[in-house]
Amino acid sequence: MPDKAQRSDKPELRVLLARPRGFCAGVVRAIEVVEAALKHGPGPVYVRHEIVHNRHVVEALEAKGAVFVEQVADIPDGAVAIFSAHGVAKSVTDEAAGRGLETFDATCPLVSKVHQETQNHHRAGRHVLLIGHGGHPEVIGTMGQVPDGAVTLVEDCAQAERVEVPDPDLLAYTTQTTLSVGDTAAIVEILVRRFPSIRGPNKADICYATTNRQEAVQALAPEVDALIVVGAANSSNSRRLVEVARVAGCEKAFLVADSGDIDWPALDGVATLGLTAGASAPEVLVQGLLEALSARFRTHVEEVSVREEDVRFSIPKALMG
Repeated sequence: MPDKAQRSDKPELRVLLARPRGFCAGVVRAIEVVEAALKHGPGPVYVRHEIVHNRHVVEALEAKGAVFVEQVADIPDGAVAIFSAHGVAKSVTDEAAGRGLETFDATCPLVSKVHQETQNHHRAGRHVLLIGHGGHPEVIGTMGQVPDGAVTLVEDCAQAERVEVPDPDLLAYTTQTTLSVGDTAAIVEILVRRFPSIRGPNKADICYATTNRQEAVQALAPEVDALIVVGAANSSNSRRLVEVARVAGCEKAFLVADSGDIDWPALDGVATLGLTAGASAPEVLVQGLLEALSARFRTHVEEVSVREEDVRFSIPKALMG
């Protein structure tokens, strides 16, 4: 334990802690599905793809007995199969059904909403423009709800300006749930200008948690010298928080997986630091980062709340009790 004189040598650091931050209801539900399936038994539990984009979460579930694989073909007969929070294409669920696997779907209900919208538009004869990031599991799952060619991916404003559609009067758009609210609005504005008859969702596809965490960062950004986002490099919503911070005035914004990723020299001269976490990052990582900061600084932590969240999603009935 350092003495008082040593402690006073530490530079002071004001930490503004964003609220809401971290786990959203969809992530909590996905983790609960895996944990309940492990108790449900009797067979081993296999999860196709990372249940959420965070290695700390995956490793914690592996320690409890879950096995993570990339393909249904990697799941042995008689095992329980779980689909990740990002959702999967129909071909994946069909393959599992054809194998006779017992399956539980951990797809976030807000992603399932986008799946349903896409299917409804296709049944109505509309071509769908999906605003999202190519290669992301959620995008792959959404496009896989309908036949090949029924959806065209639009990743940015430049693509929105040049995308060609079969019939402008039979057109709709949906979006990935974890996008930047501002970037998506700009893309939608272009599509509506080019295709006035385009149909959009009755309620925005970008999920409440993504929106709320971005609003919290927007509130913090003008008040801080630097901002740290705790989240995985492959987490779309976490990467968007870094982008939102920079657009909102905090150019020194970083994404870190945990406290071991902190670039300490980059914090030289920082008097006020913002801190938040992506929707798939557990709170224990935030607390670990605060501990690492307090080892180097005399920290004064303040929580800045922009909105309260009380959303809760139920797990499948077969796993309850």
